[in-house]
Amino acid sequence: MDGADFVGEYRHTLDAKGRVILPADFRARLGGGGYVTKLQDGCLAVFAPEEFLRQAAEIRAMAKGGQNHRNVARALAAASSPVQPDSQGRIAISQTLRDYAGLTKDVVVVGVFNHIELWDPSRWAAVDAAGSDSLLSGQDALATMGF
Repeated sequence: MDGADFVGEYRHTLDAKGRVILPADFRARLGGGGYVTKLQDGCLAVFAPEEFLRQAAEIRAMAKGGQNHRNVARALAAASSPVQPDSQGRIAISQTLRDYAGLTKDVVVVGVFNHIELWDPSRWAAVDAAGSDSLLSGQDALATMGF
């Protein structure tokens, strides 16, 4: 799909070991593995290896811009971990990352073109509503994005 590898919304639950099932289409596009990390707005991101490495290179370059950038780079690197879906398509989410994203039981798995996001359902509802409101209001957000 080149640039739109992950699209759609799915609802899953964390199991007792803190694992969540990724949709089969998403697992296939991860090429057998990926990286999970913090993302802004209080969600987690799962990146395919090549996209994670691209993002990491950009973050390293930005970290030269000052203390705040270095602190963000450190926080992201420390929170990132490789993940490998098991035979049932589950990936393990560390307690630290679950705490950051407020994940306790239910998880909304969202494809956002070049990555996957993992959301607490109430946080996702607010973000989705804000995005839908912008679309319904006729704001030209999509036009500025090239749509």
